[in-house]
Amino acid sequence: MRAPGFWQRPAGVLSTALAPLGALYAAGTARRLAKGKAARVGVPVICVGNLSAGGTGKTPTVIALAERLSARGVQAHVVSRGHGGTVAGPHRVVEAKDRADQVGDEPLLLAAFLPVWVAKDRLAGAQAAVAAGAEAILLDDGFQNPALHKDLSIVVVDAARGFGNGRVIPAGPLREPVATGLARADLLLSIGPEAAQARFRDGWRDKITVPHLTGHLAPLPTGLPFEGLPVLAFAGIGYPEKFFATLRAMGVDLKHGEALSDHQPLTEALMARLEQDAVRLGAQLVTTEKDAVRLPRRFRQKVLTVPVRLRIDDWGPLDAGLNRVLTGKGRPSR
Repeated sequence: MRAPGFWQRPAGVLSTALAPLGALYAAGTARRLAKGKAARVGVPVICVGNLSAGGTGKTPTVIALAERLSARGVQAHVVSRGHGGTVAGPHRVVEAKDRADQVGDEPLLLAAFLPVWVAKDRLAGAQAAVAAGAEAILLDDGFQNPALHKDLSIVVVDAARGFGNGRVIPAGPLREPVATGLARADLLLSIGPEAAQARFRDGWRDKITVPHLTGHLAPLPTGLPFEGLPVLAFAGIGYPEKFFATLRAMGVDLKHGEALSDHQPLTEALMARLEQDAVRLGAQLVTTEKDAVRLPRRFRQKVLTVPVRLRIDDWGPLDAGLNRVLTGKGRPSR
C-alpha cells in the first residue's frame, strides 16, 4: 500500500473530513496502551519505533544500535512482529533457512547482524530471547504495543516527510498525535540530509519535547563500479524515492526508478518484467538490502544490492540513554 499523497500536504478538505475517524483511531491506540501493566523481562528493552505509518528508517537504526551494543560487549537480540510473514512465533530466524514470506523481510535482513526473534506476541518473543541468552532486547517497532515495558524508547522519523500533515490515520500518516507519542518517548531521531533536517526543525520544533538526534543514511562502500552505471532501480520500502536519491548521489545513471509498495512480494512475473525493462534500457537491476531478501532465487545473481548504514551526527544523548538502561538506573521522571 502506498501512502495517500494528501497525508503530506497541509490539512485540506479531505483530511479535515476524515479527522473524526482519525480521532477514533487515536482513541483506540490510547485505550490499548492503557490496558494492564507492561511486563519486564529482566534485561533492558530498547524500542525503536515511530509515530507514522510507513518507513522511517527503523531497520538501519536497529543495525546501528546492535553495533553500538556489541562494541560494549552486550549481546542484544531483536524482537520483531515480522510484518508480511506468516510465522506467529516465537521463532528464532535462521538466515540460511527462513524465507521473507515466512518471517518478514526486515527480520531476515537483521538476522545477518544479530539474533532475531519473530513473534506476534512481543512479550513472548522477548521472554524467548532472554531464555536464549539475550542481554538486551532491541524491539523493532512496537512503540504502540502495551505488553512489554520499554526502558528506552527512540522515535524515528524521516526528516523529509516529518509527521506529514500532523493528523492521525486515515486523515494523515500518524498512528497517534505527535504530542501524545513524544510524551512516552525518550529520544527523537530524524533521518535525512541537512536540507531536510532544517525543514523538519523549522516545521516541528514546537512539538519536539525530547532530546533530538539527527542522522543520515550513507551507502556502504562495496567496491562495485556504480559511477556512471546505467541502472533500473526498484524498491519496495516505505519511501522508494529516498533510495533513488541515494543512487543519484552515488553518480549512477538512473534510467528508471520503479517504486513498489512497502514489503511488496517480488514475484517471478514482476521480476521478469523488470528484467525485460532493464534489457530494453541497457541497464543493470539494482535494489535495496531489504528488497534483496525477497528476490526469487534465480534473480539473486542478476540484481546488485546497495547497502546503506545510519550515521548519527552526535551519539551523546543516545549513549547517555544506553548508559542509563545498561547500568539499571531506570527511566528518569519527566
